[in-house]
Amino acid sequence: MEWSAELSGGLLQAAPDAILVFDGPRIALANDRAGQMYGWPGGELVGQPVDVLLTDESRAMLPERRRAIASSTGGSIGSVVTTARRRDGSEFPVESSTTIVETPQGRLAIAVVRDLTERIRGEEEKAKLRAEAHAHRSQRLESLGQLAGGIAHDFNNMLGVILNYANFVIEEAEAAEPDLKAIAADAQQVVRAGTRGTDLTHQLLAFARREVVRPQPIDLNARIGELQQSLRELVGENVTLIFRPGPGLPSVTFDPSHLEQVLVSLVQNARDAMRSGGSLVIDTHRLGDRVRLRISDSGQGMSADVLDRAFDPFFTTKPKGEATGLGLATVYGVINQAGGEVTLASEPGLGTTVTVVLPAGEESVPQEEEAPAATRGHGETVLVAEDEAALRDVAGRILTGAGYQVITADCGKQALEVAAGHSGRIDLLLSDVVMPGMLGKELAERLTGARPSTRVLYMSGYAQPVLASQGTLDPGVELLEKPFTANDLLAAVRKRLDG
Repeated sequence: MEWSAELSGGLLQAAPDAILVFDGPRIALANDRAGQMYGWPGGELVGQPVDVLLTDESRAMLPERRRAIASSTGGSIGSVVTTARRRDGSEFPVESSTTIVETPQGRLAIAVVRDLTERIRGEEEKAKLRAEAHAHRSQRLESLGQLAGGIAHDFNNMLGVILNYANFVIEEAEAAEPDLKAIAADAQQVVRAGTRGTDLTHQLLAFARREVVRPQPIDLNARIGELQQSLRELVGENVTLIFRPGPGLPSVTFDPSHLEQVLVSLVQNARDAMRSGGSLVIDTHRLGDRVRLRISDSGQGMSADVLDRAFDPFFTTKPKGEATGLGLATVYGVINQAGGEVTLASEPGLGTTVTVVLPAGEESVPQEEEAPAATRGHGETVLVAEDEAALRDVAGRILTGAGYQVITADCGKQALEVAAGHSGRIDLLLSDVVMPGMLGKELAERLTGARPSTRVLYMSGYAQPVLASQGTLDPGVELLEKPFTANDLLAAVRKRLDG
């Protein structure tokens, strides 16, 4: 049959899909896209039998398609999704739509064929991503369960100590002849358990980057020397702790509480890896404009797969409920936040070495100003804004007992109303950072707008609303971290009033 140049050269070539015209069992016409798709150069497809394009799958469909063509009076006979064969024998997925056209030359079958390879690959990729997302969600839920279990385990231990020793205090105080020494000893146990709870909340906040960071120049050798005794007590008698300070060490700029947290966490991990005893070496060394802190133990070491996941949040090899898996993740976070690096080297049976590298600061550490001692007030008026009634009462009791005049409010709105109705001076606003209805920052801005001489001291266990970048405090902001002792509160109040 003869075909017009317009049909073969224009319309067919403009199509994005392969177009094949069949005259009976042979290919009568094919556009360039068909040649590219099936791997036949030039016009070599024309004249070939349709069988050269078929796979076993598509060949099985051929009788039914031929019956549909024979019975059709014209128009589309539908589409099928199947496979096709290239000239080199490789197979690929296609969608083929066939239309019957009656022409003066006879009945023609025109097939429009689309390569589905990219579409199927995309669908497979989406399915893979969905599966990964599902796996990640499951992993997050498992991690949250691990975290909740570890926290619940630790806090239940602390609460058990607090509740029982508090009852011991009550029982002894109500005895006919109270033993004051026994009461004091039991109260000390309550305080120790509370301190452990404080340490755990600080660890959680540090991991979440919600803890206040107060970086300052630190003499690393001197600080480790100060902590040596407590670290020796931490590892126990069957572990030998050796400290080798490097000479000529410049200072590092770091939060002192974070440094202690890093050391305690790493030393605890080393101790747990040496159940039968061993040696733990802490050494420091200057590396040009950096300072290296290295902690090496002779413990059981870690396998490669454990080493790969050691810094992952919530990952732990300890029995379920005995650890939150936040130790090394928190160490990584605070070191990274300080501009440093931390790496692990370990092999089963050969122990573990943790290397921390921090930027060097000044050659010598400036002399610290002596912190003001907790002193009594001189009748100054303090407005305490705190939504937790028990803590509000505690703060009021401490301040009143120290000679301050105290007025209280349970939220920002009430604090403004109390201040508006107070005729005298308000020397200090002591405000929680996060309160319902109005944050402490907004309260402070509105109160100092009306009373410019009022100073502000925030208190919070979650200080994010008043933090600047890198977890440091905004300029001019003073914060008392919860939980605090009476001395902590009185020293912070006195410092803010006198400053």
